[in-house]
Amino acid sequence: MVDFSKTFALVARLDTIRILLALAAQNGWIIHQMDVKSTFLNGYLEEKIFMKQLEGFVVQGEYEKVYLLKKALYGLK
Repeated sequence: MVDFSKTFALVARLDTIRILLALAAQNGWIIHQMDVKSTFLNGYLEEKIFMKQLEGFVVQGEYEKVYLLKKALYGLK
C-alpha cells in the first residue's frame, strides 16, 4: 500500500559524503558531481492532476476555478 500523505526525498548525510570523498582520495577514484533536482521540476505528467488556487494567488472573481498541471511540482504526491 502506498501512503500518498507523506513526501520523502533521499538526502545524503554530510558524514557519508566525507567518507566517500576520503575513500576516493585514498584510492585515486575519479569523482563526478550531478544536479538531479531539475528532474522533479521538469517532469511531464502522465495523468491529469488538478490543483486548487493557492492563498494569495487567487484570481479575482474566479475563486472556484482550479489549475490543470502540465509538469510536476516539487513535492507532488
